[in-house]
Amino acid sequence: MEQFYRPAAASTARAKVAQESVSERSGARRLVEQASGEGLDREEEAFLRARRRVPVRRGLIPTSRVGRITAAAAVVLAIAALVLLAIGVRNFFRDDPRFRIGSASSIQIMGNSQVTRTELLSVFGSDLGRNIFFIPLRARRAALEQLPWVEHATVMRLLPDQLRVAIIERTPVAFVRHGNTVGLVDAHGVLLQLPPVAMAAKHYSFPVVSGISAKDPLPVRAARMHLYQQFISDLDSGGAKVSTQLSEVDISDPEDIWALLPAQGSDIQVHFGDSDFLARYRSYRQHLAEWRQQYPHLASVDMRYENQVVLDMTQQKTTDPAQDGGAISSSQGHRAEAPAAKHATHPPAKPAAKPSKAGREKG
Repeated sequence: MEQFYRPAAASTARAKVAQESVSERSGARRLVEQASGEGLDREEEAFLRARRRVPVRRGLIPTSRVGRITAAAAVVLAIAALVLLAIGVRNFFRDDPRFRIGSASSIQIMGNSQVTRTELLSVFGSDLGRNIFFIPLRARRAALEQLPWVEHATVMRLLPDQLRVAIIERTPVAFVRHGNTVGLVDAHGVLLQLPPVAMAAKHYSFPVVSGISAKDPLPVRAARMHLYQQFISDLDSGGAKVSTQLSEVDISDPEDIWALLPAQGSDIQVHFGDSDFLARYRSYRQHLAEWRQQYPHLASVDMRYENQVVLDMTQQKTTDPAQDGGAISSSQGHRAEAPAAKHATHPPAKPAAKPSKAGREKG
């Protein structure tokens, strides 16, 4: 038995070795085939990518003659339809009576107190019966702002048949003389008029401003009123509301603003120059009692100089017994120089202007 099975064991070993060699050869072949397959896949992919078709974008205009004619006809028909639609809509809004301003009651007005409704409606006189969409709002607004009391105006449409007008009126800041009458002026130099009854009802209490005339261009009046506002603001910055004591302010000379201030039943003309208004007012008030005691007929005080002031006396009327009938003659006024703080160090200044007789006016 042992002799019989030994050859069989040897053949089994040889078969096993042969099988392993075959497996190795099969594995190597598979590796080669796999490598060659991957190479083929790459080549095929590159080939397919090279032959892939790129889509071509075609324009909106057809290439054929019939197509171009058809497209042009479609565009013309679309434009014609839009034009007809626009004309129809326009005719509807133009001719429909629901969009017409029937009467003055269709115009709403807001914000007016000084200017009357009649004055405002006079701007829209030609718009009664007109279609609301054909009223030039910008032109009407400009016409409203030409009215003296109107500072700003807005006009808007309210469908279907109304207008709304909102205005902002000007605010007066001072009285101004117009010949024998007294009017008002705002901060921009616009001259305003009010009937005496209406002015009295408002109880205005402003200084009378001199140097503002209707003959002056508006830019000139505006510049002078800006100077007036600076003067008033500076005087009131100390908290004492000095502006309420002023009866007249002259701004005709930008380098010498003077004002009339009450003092024991009379007005004294005080020259403030063009700066340091509050400091000069305080210096004036500090020495006023002393000046009045020394010069009872004090009429004008010039505060424009740093270390001295110029005092001007009123002209006194005296009876000259040498004249027949005791005629009244005038004696010349007297001028004195007084120190503002310690001693005067500047030379005498030019004579101050004659004091005005205009006083504070209240409406």
